[in-house]
Amino acid sequence: MHRLSRCDAGLLALLMGASQSVWSQDAVELPAVTVTVNKQSQALERVPASITVFDGDELEMVGARGLSDVTAMTPGFAAQPILGQSGVQPPVVRGLTANVISFSSSAVLAVDGVATLRGQGFDDGLLGVERVEILRGPQSTLYGRNAEAGVINIVTRKPGNDPYALVSLDLGSRDKQALRFDASRALVQDTLYLGVAGEFARQDGFIDNTYTGKTEDDRERHSGRLVLRWTPDARTDIALRLAQREYDDGGSNWGPTGGPRETVRSGTESWNRTKSRTASLDVSHELASGLRLRSITANNEHFDRILQDYDFQPADRMHLGRDHRFQTLSQEFRLEGKLGASTWLAGLYLDRDDNELNFENKTPLALTRAASTQKGSSGALFTHWAIPLAEHWSLEAGARIERDEFRFRLAEGNEQTRDWTRLSPKLAVQYQWQPQTQIYASVADGFRAGGFNTFAPETYRSYEPEKLRAYELGIKGTLLNRRLRYSAAVYRMDIDDMQVQQMGPVLGQIFITNAATARSTGAEAELRWLLGAGWQLQAALGLNRTRFREFKDGANDYAGNRNPFAPDINGHLGLRYDAPGGWYAQAQVAGYGKVYVDAANTAAYRRPGYGVVNLAAGYAWGHTELTAYVNNAADKQYDTVGFPSGTITIYSPPREFGLRLNWRL
Repeated sequence: MHRLSRCDAGLLALLMGASQSVWSQDAVELPAVTVTVNKQSQALERVPASITVFDGDELEMVGARGLSDVTAMTPGFAAQPILGQSGVQPPVVRGLTANVISFSSSAVLAVDGVATLRGQGFDDGLLGVERVEILRGPQSTLYGRNAEAGVINIVTRKPGNDPYALVSLDLGSRDKQALRFDASRALVQDTLYLGVAGEFARQDGFIDNTYTGKTEDDRERHSGRLVLRWTPDARTDIALRLAQREYDDGGSNWGPTGGPRETVRSGTESWNRTKSRTASLDVSHELASGLRLRSITANNEHFDRILQDYDFQPADRMHLGRDHRFQTLSQEFRLEGKLGASTWLAGLYLDRDDNELNFENKTPLALTRAASTQKGSSGALFTHWAIPLAEHWSLEAGARIERDEFRFRLAEGNEQTRDWTRLSPKLAVQYQWQPQTQIYASVADGFRAGGFNTFAPETYRSYEPEKLRAYELGIKGTLLNRRLRYSAAVYRMDIDDMQVQQMGPVLGQIFITNAATARSTGAEAELRWLLGAGWQLQAALGLNRTRFREFKDGANDYAGNRNPFAPDINGHLGLRYDAPGGWYAQAQVAGYGKVYVDAANTAAYRRPGYGVVNLAAGYAWGHTELTAYVNNAADKQYDTVGFPSGTITIYSPPREFGLRLNWRL
């Protein structure tokens, strides 16, 4: 594929391995897995795409509390270390990054069918989760703009007749305290059900402020989910869902580049009071003809509110502040059915964005404030077909036509408008020579929305959509009487009008331009293996090479350079043993290759390659389980140095010890 550096080659040797799973000590085969990331229920082995799936119980047992814990176990998927801020986990999927200031993402986060299309709010506390599905490769056919590299699909647990309860208490280092619960029951048997889930979590920071004598980056999170489900008859399923997540944190994990590590001398208060909330009505109805109709109506809001010192000195000389509100009102209708041996899906999607952006940047020269509104609307028609061709052969094909319009206005300025229409096709051929084994090839188009730069020179006020075409070849299946599940894929993506984050002539001025073309090539592999006698194994490895093909910035030519924040390698290794008496132990290692933070690939401005080891051991009895854990057991440091403009270091978190007590009904 490409030549690895010595560091990456050493990391590659570490990463041929796995994580824990939830199968019992005497399990004889892996459970069947059904996914819905293609907006239809399908067996995992029959989807011609690269998909990673995590069961909700599995995530609970490893202590996963956010998307960063999921990325650590997924090939070709990383979180962009750009802000060091809670509530913002911009994804990096197959080498494509999410420029936070563009308010668009390289992948879509869908929670119960409600999409987040930007880096802001791209996080989830994984409360009451049934499963998490990560589908890699362009998914613009079904999900539209900003799904150019993949989809993270979170499905929460539906309440039913059987009562359910899970309570989890964490106590750990730096005075960590976390309480989570998930409960549901029937209010009216076979008809009306209620589910609630919530979280309170706090932890002291680790960055010392020598000027105030306090820690600078304390964390506190409150989250909640509620679902009211109604099944008036056997054909109809209606769910009203409400969710909210709030942060009341100190500053980001920032410090001065070149200064003492984990130390600042700041007299400017830094804080993060970000909030996300979602309300949705999900209606599914099976018609008498056998067709199934689904409607999802949603209001998705995110409030990005921060104040951050960035020269870390007693005087208030340099700081930035944001008070952004993003609101998306969306409606999707889907109809699915069968035509002979073929299955099909057709849909209509409409949304409306209403964003208010208030930004300030203070430098020694001036305090600059910018206020603007960004409004938009989208409409799309899409379809997806699965068509048997011959014995063992089948075809999947889909297309989406989407029109997007964005309107931008600076405070007391004239409104500017941009619009575009895109056709996004997808085609996959698969050969299923056994019920659980297939080889497939696919080609698909994807795109990321264009838009406007709020804080930029007028010359760079707007930018065009980013477009790509991807080719993929993969294989997946089971072996050893379904005790081993494997998958592997290779791919190539050609990217045009690539959106690149650039620095302006004013300190702190960052904006997006269409500055490059690029190519991303890579390979991914996964396996899950029940070794027997209580031993379990899960392995994940991703290789990626994303390089600029053409990119000139003034006199600088960056052709051949890496895309910032995109590692060339990531992987996960873990092993778990469940003893007959209820004891268990597990070890995991997750690692990433180095990343640069600028398009020039400045050697000093980067995050090094690293591997993090997490260990846990526990005992289960009755409905209770007690676990002792240590995360980042080797206390590995992997700071991101030099973003932006070489002035800031984003500190990696230190080792953490803790006890977790779970009780299940």
